[in-house]
Amino acid sequence: MDALPELTLYRLLSWLSPAYPVGAFSYSGGLEWAVEAGDLTSAGELQAWLTAVIRDGGGWCDALLFAHAHRAAAAGEAHALSAIAELAAALSPSRERHLETTAQGRAFLDVTRAAWRCPALDRLIAAWPGPYAYPVAVAVAAAGHGIPLTPALIAYLHAVAANLISAAVRLVPLGQTEGQQVMARLASAIADVAGRALAAGLDEIGSAAFRADLASMQHETQYTRLFRS
Repeated sequence: MDALPELTLYRLLSWLSPAYPVGAFSYSGGLEWAVEAGDLTSAGELQAWLTAVIRDGGGWCDALLFAHAHRAAAAGEAHALSAIAELAAALSPSRERHLETTAQGRAFLDVTRAAWRCPALDRLIAAWPGPYAYPVAVAVAAAGHGIPLTPALIAYLHAVAANLISAAVRLVPLGQTEGQQVMARLASAIADVAGRALAAGLDEIGSAAFRADLASMQHETQYTRLFRS
């Protein structure tokens, strides 16, 4: 993969930085309930959990939606982009996961249209009235700014994993170094999922990370909560 031009890399790093105001810090993807239930008590258990989510759960679904949304936006295929955006909005397995992806997607669209405007984002809004899933919003912005699919997708998956690890560091709790060790060990899973998503059809979408989906449902009624999901 060729090095990205400086300004292209700058955009990608800005959008997927923890400082970008999409509210990612307030979501745990069900990890908060998993910790309370005793599923996650160590860095090793966190790594296994996130590997399953990335390879077979929400990470895989996001990657596939991202890849197809990027291609549709780059090709100017409004009908295809609308269908992908609608599927992404409908696919969430729980109310909180729907909130997580659509609230971040809407925030990303609003901020990016104000600071990094491009016609592709306007075409997305014209093609589909919302709600907007987070991977679709980021993919369309990347395509609109000419950021190639592969690095954009890997950066997106890295940002999602990093946010979940940050939540786990606070919840389990884990040390910061342990969190970064988990991040390093997820590299192969992220690269594998990105590669699979680039070659897969949209009809291959689907999640098999059932415990993670159940955790997001159970979190809705969890008595004490720090996170919105």
